[in-house]
Order: sequence, then structure tokens, then C-alpha cells
Amino acid sequence: MKTTDARCLVAIVVAAWLAFPDLVFAQADEIQVYDGGLAPVGTFNLTVHNNFTPKGGKIPAFAGAVVPDKSLNGVPEWALGVTDWFEAGLYMPLYSRDKNMGWGLDGFKLRTLFAVPNADERTFVYGANFEFSYNAKQWDSTRITSEIRPIVGWHLKPVDVIFNPIFDTSYDGFRNFVFAPSTRVAYNFQSGWALAVEEYSDFGPVKDFHSRSEQAHQLFWVVDRTGKPFDLEAGIGVGLTDGSDRLTLKLILSRDLNKR
Repeated sequence: MKTTDARCLVAIVVAAWLAFPDLVFAQADEIQVYDGGLAPVGTFNLTVHNNFTPKGGKIPAFAGAVVPDKSLNGVPEWALGVTDWFEAGLYMPLYSRDKNMGWGLDGFKLRTLFAVPNADERTFVYGANFEFSYNAKQWDSTRITSEIRPIVGWHLKPVDVIFNPIFDTSYDGFRNFVFAPSTRVAYNFQSGWALAVEEYSDFGPVKDFHSRSEQAHQLFWVVDRTGKPFDLEAGIGVGLTDGSDRLTLKLILSRDLNKR
């Protein structure tokens, strides 16, 4: 990535940060848009997710919950390429550091990812990801939850457009599914770097969406690098509504542990 590109990215992020007041946002261990990419068959991959909220909500989502403001959340994600269209994953352990409670373990997640083979080489990509979560009491008010994440995208070279219309459930009926979509638009450089804009939302339950001010909408400016010794994704997100954190930082490091 050129120096001028990096300076422009930093200037935009700083300007956006100064423009928004203090806000509130729900916790997340993983802030990422899925593009349908799978680990090669027989390959173990490790991805480490971390996000930190320098300026966030100071009121817990429920009694005893991790407070977003100045919290660190993360998880190692272990993945195995099973076939050219199926990848199995395990998130463990989920962890967080609350400014009041200190460090804590927040549970684990099982993941199954299905996608069209060789998604990186196709113009149109699609797939679906399913997650099963076992939550600690400070992470979610419900012990067992799940995520359904359809994946739709276009690799237009050098531009990528990816959409994940996500639904979260606590197994309390279809009408209570929470709609929390994410979107990514990226420009890929031949050097292996990419600049992207990502948007993460939480509209609330499909039976009755929250009001605009209560919804969570965060806009992230992201830089990616693919190559040795690991892939990197870093981003800065700002809240767009009263239901969002003011500022969130994310860092994702990924590496294949073996090759076949």
C-alpha cells in the first residue's frame, strides 16, 4: 500500500472519530465479513481475533454483562478444510477483559462453513456459515445461541463486494431472530494489500425492528495484507447511531499451520 493511501485512510478515520458523540454497542468476539474462502482440504488454519473498544457504552446489556467501554474481546479460531466446499471450525476459548471485572472466559463456538469451491477465483460467490455458541453468563443472557450467515459476493477484480445477511437466534422462535447484516467493499492492490470499507449492523428482532437510534450501525475502515508469515486484517470502526459504540479497533491474524 502506498504511503499516500495510508495517510488518506488515517485522515478519514480521525475525522469520522471526532464527528460522533459517545455511544453504546453490543459485544462481539469476531468482527469480520465472510467472503466464502475456505482452507484447502486437509489444511489446519489458525485465526486470532481481537477487538478493543476505547470509547464505548458504559452500561451493560444485562446485569453482570461485560461493559463495552475499554473492553478487550477475542478468540482463537481453529479451522480445518474438510472438502473443497466444506470447512469445520472451533472458536475456543472466547475471552474478554472488562475494565471492572478483569479477565474472563466467555464460552466457545462450533462452526460449519459451506461455500462454492474455489471462491477466490470466481466472479460470483455464495455460501452459508452456521455457528453454535455456548455462552458464559457475563457474555450473553442466554446460554445457547446460534448464528446463520448466508454469503453472497462478487469478485470484480480489483473490487470485491460481499454481503452477509446474518440472523442470530436464542432458539425462542423465528419471529425473534435478530437481523445483524454485514457488508464489505474492498479494493485489492497487486502487492497483496487491500483497502476496504465494512458496515456492521444490528436491526433487532425481525418481528419488530428497533428504532433507528436504538439500532447498532458501525462503519469500519480496514486494511488487509495477504502473504507470509501470516495474513493480517486491521480496522477502525466508528458508530453511526446512538445504539453503537463510538470507536472500536480490530485486529485479525491468520496462518495455515500445515500444508498439503
